[in-house]
Amino acid sequence: PGIYVCARCGHELFSSRAKYEHSSPWPAFTETVHEDSVSKRKERPGALKVSCGKCGNGLGHEFLNDGPKRGQSRF
Repeated sequence: PGIYVCARCGHELFSSRAKYEHSSPWPAFTETVHEDSVSKRKERPGALKVSCGKCGNGLGHEFLNDGPKRGQSRF
C-alpha cells in the first residue's frame, strides 16, 4: 500500500487502501490518512472544498454521500 502526499509540502493525505474505482477521471478515496490530513470548508450543498491540512494547497472536493457505500463521502 502507498501513501498519497501533498505535491507542495509532502504532508500525508490518503492511503491507497482507501482508494476505489469511480466514474470520475480523478483518484477517489473514502477517507484521509490522519484526522488533520486535510482542512475543509463548505462550498455548496453536498460538497466541501478540501485543502492540505498543513500548507493549504488546494486538493479538490469532498462529495458527501457519494462514496462506494451508503453514507460515505468521496474525496
